Amino acid sequence: MSHQPLRIGLIGAGGISLNHLPHLLALGAEVFVYSEQGAPELVAQVGGTVVDTLDELLDRVDIVDVVTPTFTHYDIIERALAAGKHVISEKPLTRTPEQARELVRAAADAGSQLYPAHVVRWFPEYVQLKHAVDSGVLGELAVLRFSRSGAFPTRTPWFADRALSGGIIMDQMIHDLDIARWVAGEVVTVSAVASRAGDADAPVEAAHVLLTHASGAISHVAGLWGPAHLAFTTEFSVSGTGGTLEHSSAAQRNLLTDLAVSTVGGEAVPDTDPAEDPYYLELQDFLRAFADGETPRVTAADGAAAVAIAAAALESLETGQPVDLTAKGW
Repeated sequence: MSHQPLRIGLIGAGGISLNHLPHLLALGAEVFVYSEQGAPELVAQVGGTVVDTLDELLDRVDIVDVVTPTFTHYDIIERALAAGKHVISEKPLTRTPEQARELVRAAADAGSQLYPAHVVRWFPEYVQLKHAVDSGVLGELAVLRFSRSGAFPTRTPWFADRALSGGIIMDQMIHDLDIARWVAGEVVTVSAVASRAGDADAPVEAAHVLLTHASGAISHVAGLWGPAHLAFTTEFSVSGTGGTLEHSSAAQRNLLTDLAVSTVGGEAVPDTDPAEDPYYLELQDFLRAFADGETPRVTAADGAAAVAIAAAALESLETGQPVDLTAKGW
């Protein structure tokens, strides 16, 4: 008896689809692609089958992978869940925390699985950080600093519209807001500042977000969308009573440690093959979860929590005041 391949519907054909479609095919899935534009070109380049409507896609698949602009996520995911499909969605899960909570409930009510693609949880440096914290070698966490910089995404105009994308905080920095919560636990207060410079042809946007965790630890998250020539870089420095763990993608040595207890090569830090693409590992985990029900590294609730933290930061930008996340009910 032949094994039936997973039938997955990829919705969207923009840049991030190139981080999904090849891996879905490599994982043995039969992939159907629907997009308002670009689907034939994407399929010709990578593979899969083009379908002409969202309804046709939903009729033909078991799982939906949403890689469309942020402001479209809610409606598409709602339809997919209503059709009884499991769903993967690029981050952020939705544009607002209210929408995210609704989808978490809808997935639970439908008995369907919903996973936000917070891929940084699969990058080896951040996996090593998580293991170091969980193993206790960093001791009690005190201060966490995260930074993410890259060129302003000018080729896709909706990114620059904060109402549609949430700007740099909701789109780019949500990765590090999620990691801060993953590593240091629940967030209770959020404050933020941001700046814009340049013009429509060459914009620059930067933001700083300060998180206070329930544990008492403080996270500082910085993000920059800069000029077109700016190389993409990530950094973190996490300090606790046991020492410090640092990472800089721009540094020659990718992970710097100052710890009383070495974690390199030990049980606390798994050896990670750098050839393993984090997007592949993420999608592999999700497909495994659909098959056997084992909870993957990120859940729908995690995605909703990340949206809530980012939304609180955006509210802080507007009011100039810290936001008490625990009072929000998000």
